[in-house]
This record gives sequence, structure tokens and C-alpha cells, in this order.
Amino acid sequence: MGEPTGTPPTEGPVARPRRFHPAWTVALVALIALIGAAGFRAAPGVLMVPLEEEFGWTTAELSLAVSINLLLYGLIAPFAAALMQRFGIRAVTVVALFVIGAGAALSVFVATPGQLILTWGVLIGLGTGSMALVFAATITDTWFATRRGLVSGVLTAGSATGQLIFLPVIAAAAEDVGWRGASLIIAGGALAVAPLVWIFLRNRPSDLGVTRYGETEPYSAPAPTPRGSAWGAARLALTTLRDAARTKTFWALAIGFAICGATTNGLIGTHFIPSAHDHGMATTTAAGLLAVVGVFDIVGTVFSGWLTDRVNPRILLAAYYALRGVSLLFLPSLLSAEVQPSIIVFIVIYGLDWVATVPPTIALCREVFGTKGPLVFGWVFAAHQIGAGIASILAGIVRDQTGQYTFAWFAAAGLCAVAALVSATIRRHRPRATASEPAVAPRR
Repeated sequence: MGEPTGTPPTEGPVARPRRFHPAWTVALVALIALIGAAGFRAAPGVLMVPLEEEFGWTTAELSLAVSINLLLYGLIAPFAAALMQRFGIRAVTVVALFVIGAGAALSVFVATPGQLILTWGVLIGLGTGSMALVFAATITDTWFATRRGLVSGVLTAGSATGQLIFLPVIAAAAEDVGWRGASLIIAGGALAVAPLVWIFLRNRPSDLGVTRYGETEPYSAPAPTPRGSAWGAARLALTTLRDAARTKTFWALAIGFAICGATTNGLIGTHFIPSAHDHGMATTTAAGLLAVVGVFDIVGTVFSGWLTDRVNPRILLAAYYALRGVSLLFLPSLLSAEVQPSIIVFIVIYGLDWVATVPPTIALCREVFGTKGPLVFGWVFAAHQIGAGIASILAGIVRDQTGQYTFAWFAAAGLCAVAALVSATIRRHRPRATASEPAVAPRR
């Protein structure tokens, strides 16, 4: 008999090639969600002065509410990552957006510092914590096998930049319609994103019958936690912390990221506007300067993600922290009633460096801890927010006791030197090769 003619049979269905991988749609929706959730991250720095003027509360009392928010924002992150594995990314994200909206809306009724802690601190802390940077890490690892540094950089920029670009809007609203109107704008921003997330965000590539972007074989995601209870998710988060805490690398990353949080969200994000106001600068002008930080943060963080795919992340972290420390040393002498070229230079440098630390930190978590990298990053991010919370309240106390922020800026510069040294000494680890990390397609 002759050889058979025609097309030889294939084993199983042949997937139709896609010109546009759905991972990019998921990343875009995640970016929009992070921006929508970022509104309240910008609010405290703008609304502290109006609240102090209306109620007569001290800077320390207001800083306490912000500190609780920052702490919960970080501490809930690893549990949110585990909940995303248990209940899915989409469900956890939608619930988080509704909690943020509820907290912002209810804040218009506050009359005591305790009520401010409940709304600003607890509710919004829980909601934004579930939408923290661990969300970006989870999206990146779940949907991308290549271009991870770039994607994590873009999503990180969206979170931080969304926080900062809201500043002029919130500042203008606080002047035109009062701080309560500004809070309602924040609530509306968070709630408006929720339907978009529910419609377009998918939990994993297999939901759409595809592999991760850049992958040649299906990805085996970590096994889900037991069905029927969130306890399995909490236990996964805690056991991950227990295992990670036995390594020196985890503590090096946690210390560096705690200092990162102290010098961004804790100090500049919370106290730059009040400090500029102390020097006679208008609140809207100071808010505009922080918005410029957000513009340059996009460039810096995306470029950092691109570099992370190509440069040793330890070197990047050390360089970022060192540059930040030098910038903070000059800040007390740069603040004045008018916007001078020198403060613009500071804003540009700080913007480029704002969260450029995130992509290399995510990369190191992935290198050392494999498929549990997003969960470990959740705990490292918790350290980030612990540092931010402590710095926020200590800077408020320094301001109340001395009448200025100078000592806080100098102390932060010293901490950055420590972070640079710790990051540079993180030892190399051989990349983990597991069955859950299949081959990826070569770059073109």
C-alpha cells in the first residue's frame, strides 16, 4: 500500500493562534482597577489641613488614623493574595473596591478622631490592602511567563501614580466643595471601576483556554486552598511567612522595603503637603508638585521593570535607595513659599525613584521562593506598610514637638543608606526550576 495522503492526524485540538493575547487585556483592567483604588491613597495629605482647621485635631491624631490605614494596607496584603488563590482574583478585587467606596463615603459623617480611625483607618485600610501591590504581583505571575519585570513595573506605576494624580483633583474639590465632597469623589472613583473588573478580569489563563503570555506549555498554578472556608487561605499565608522567615533574604527584603515605605507613603505621601504648607506654600501648589511625582513615577517604574529583566535586581535596589537618601538630605533646604527650580529637581528625582524598588523586589521574591513568590512579596509589602505607618505617626509627633519636619527628613535619609547596604549584600540564589514553571517562548 502507498503512503497515506492528505494532512496527517494531530493529537488533540489545535489552538488557533491569537494576534492579541488576553493577558494584556487582564493587565489593562488590573491597571485601571489599581488607579481607581488609589484615590484614597492621595487623600490624607490633602485633607489633613481642612480636618485640622474644622475640628481642631492635632497632626498626631490625624497621623494615627493614617498610620492604621497604612498598617492594615500592608498586613492584609498576604492574606489577600491567599484569598485570591482561594476565591479568585476577580471576586476579591470587586469586594475590595466596594469596601474602599464604603469607607470613603462614610467618612463624610465623622465627628471624632475615633470615627476617622474607623473609616480612614480600618475600612479603607482593609479595602486598599486587598488592592495592594501584591495584586500586581499576582496578576503578573498568573498571566505572564515573560515580560514580568515590565508588566509589574507598569502595574506598580499605575498604583502609585493613580494615588498621586488624584492629588490636584482632591485638593481642588476640597477647596470648592469641601473635604466631604472630595471624599465622595474618591468613593465614586472606586465604585465606578468595580463593574469593569467583574466583566473583563479573569482569574487564570485556563478560564479562557490559553496559556500564560510567552509560554509554550500550560501553567500549573499553586493548588487551591480547601473549598468552603477562608481559613485555608489564611493558613497558607501564615505558613508561607513561617517558611520565608527562616531565610536571610526575606529579612533583607523586608528591612529594605520597610524603609521604602517609610520614605514614600509614610513621609512624603502623608507629610509633604503639610510641610510645604508650613513654609507658606499653598496646598493646591504642593498637591500639584506631588502630582508631578506621579508623572515621573510612570517613567521611573516602567523603566525599572524593563531594567529588572536585564540587570541584577540587587544592584538596582541599592542604587534606588542611595539616590533617595541623597535627595532627602537636601529637602529641608528646598522648601519655600514659592516653587523654585531646586524643588522641581527634587520632585523629578523622587518621582523616578518613588516605587522603582517594586519590580526588582518582586523579581527577587520569585527567584528565591518560586511559585510562592507573590505570597512572600505580600509579607515583604506588609513590612513596607509597617514602616510607612510608623514613619507617618513619628513624623507627626516630630512636627508637633518641634514645629517642623527637618529631623524627620534627615532620619529618613539615614535609613535609606541602611536599605542600600542591606540590598547590596543579598546573596545570589539559583533560579528555581519546578514543574509549575514550564518552558517559555524565546523573545523576539
